[in-house]
Amino acid sequence: MKIQTKYHGTKEYNEDEVITFKKGIPGFEELTKFIIFQVEENEVFSILHSIEDEKLGFVVVSPFYVMENYELKLSDRIIEELKIENPDDVLVLNTVTLSSKMEDITTNLQAPLIINIQNKLGEQIIIDNGKYKIKHPLFKE
Repeated sequence: MKIQTKYHGTKEYNEDEVITFKKGIPGFEELTKFIIFQVEENEVFSILHSIEDEKLGFVVVSPFYVMENYELKLSDRIIEELKIENPDDVLVLNTVTLSSKMEDITTNLQAPLIINIQNKLGEQIIIDNGKYKIKHPLFKE
């Protein structure tokens, strides 16, 4: 299958790569099907792209790139809804807010995307922990 993205050209994907966010992503609840692909020539960033809206893609990054000791506890509800059986099946990503100024590029450590990579189910959750910011600077000066 193929999707013509607005910013990343044509991307090919297989049906088994599609991640379902049953509730959508906050602000985009009507969109539930996404794929992930690497940003070309950049191993840090990926794109979480809607296959239902070719114009919508989120730049994402692993929180462990930003903060080595990033940790979260998944609720029983999330574990059940995403059918998580093994911690190794969990992929955690955070959305990135871009800016023309490097010092203004941030990531949302407070609302990670939790993805079960085995069954391709995902959900964005909110962490109630004061040490994680919504606009955490991605690059240190």
